[in-house]
Order: sequence, then structure tokens, then C-alpha cells
Amino acid sequence: MYGCEHTKNYNNPVVIIKTKLGNIKVELYPEKAPATVSGFLRNVDSGYYRNSSFYRILRKDNQVTGSLHSFLIQGGIWQSDPDLKSKLAPVAHESTRQTGILHKRGTISLARFEPGTATSEFFICIEDEPGFDYGGNNNADGEGYAAFGEVVEGMEAADKIYRQPEYLQRFYPPVTILDIQRDAQSLPAE
Repeated sequence: MYGCEHTKNYNNPVVIIKTKLGNIKVELYPEKAPATVSGFLRNVDSGYYRNSSFYRILRKDNQVTGSLHSFLIQGGIWQSDPDLKSKLAPVAHESTRQTGILHKRGTISLARFEPGTATSEFFICIEDEPGFDYGGNNNADGEGYAAFGEVVEGMEAADKIYRQPEYLQRFYPPVTILDIQRDAQSLPAE
């Protein structure tokens, strides 16, 4: 596991982000971040991520010199279905102070503008990002981002996506997300 120190809970939902560059298996933490996990799974279960994309990358060489640098890949439906994105209900902001899920390598988190404006866009940390946590320096409001799970398998696929060509923080071309689905093997037996 790559993100926060966590012991596998077989009751936690697991999703698989399917791409042509490999699959990324992510364990979600509904006990720690219930609103965020619920909002994300609403999008997954509705099929909104089918044929969406990873479209944004932040790395050292594409950010303003002298600013706090971030290392991540961001995806969602912003490019593939902006009309749908604009209609989605926002998710209540759950800060890392509330959840205890810190932005470490492999952490998945919701992207946002202001606290409580996140809907469908998410990112995966490629390196530890303490500036994304509550009180961190990456947001002027100090609220950080809403982390809600971590990569448990397939971080090499995230790294491969991270190495794709980009221009002005945008993958060129975007990396297609074939789908995001719940992992059938992680579903509790009936």
C-alpha cells in the first residue's frame, strides 16, 4: 500500500480504474470519509467515468518556478462530459483533519475549487503532498483536499500515466479511462 498507514479492511469498497496503460486498484475508506466515498461511488455506479480521462498532470518541470510544486495525475469527466459535470451535486468537504487520511504517494483525493465544490474530478498523488492536507500551503483557505482512499495495487500504472507526454499541465493526448468499476472480488458475500 502506498498512502496512509492502513490495514486492509475487507469491508471497504475497492474500485478498479481501467486504462490502456494498466489498471489501478483503489481501496476507499467510507468510515473515515463517508460523504466523499459516497459521492465518488455515486459517479462510479452511474457509469459516469466510462470513457473519461486522466487529463492533467503536475510535475516539477511544468509548474511556476519558486512555487510549491505538486506531483499528481488528475482525471474525471471534466473533458469527456462537461455538461454532466456541471449538473452533479457537490460533495461536502471532509478535510484531512476530519478523516486522518493524509496525502501520501498513492492517495486518491477529490479536486475542488472552494471547499464543498468537488463533484467528479479526482487525483492520485505520485509523491507525498503534505501541502494538500488541512493547514497545508497548497490552498489559500487552508482546508486542503478531501482524501478518501489509496492505491493498493497498480501504482506502476499510475506512474506510467505520469510519464505520458504533456503540454501546459495537460496530457497530450489525454489518457483514456476506459471505466471505473467496483472490484467484484472485494464485494462482501451475500
